[in-house]
Amino acid sequence: MDSMEKINQFRDERNWRPFHNEKDLALSICLEAAELLELFQWKDSEEARTQTERLKEELADVLIYSYMMADNLNFDIDEIISEKLKKNAIKYPVEEA
Repeated sequence: MDSMEKINQFRDERNWRPFHNEKDLALSICLEAAELLELFQWKDSEEARTQTERLKEELADVLIYSYMMADNLNFDIDEIISEKLKKNAIKYPVEEA
């Protein structure tokens, strides 16, 4: 079972599907990203990285909601990342780095 299947199984077992519309998923991504950012507040990166478990949890939350949004919109995650990397390669050519 891949990650998306595990996420959907978890959601469906709890009957949470009605609450996972695109607007609420976008809000949840932002909220979880803020919780991730909070781990770095008033610390340098090295100090913040010592909170390994919390970092994993908050990053996982951001990714889970992101995967759910992609699934709702019928986006293939590998495909949209590949497309974005191609656009970024044009926007930020190696020669200018």
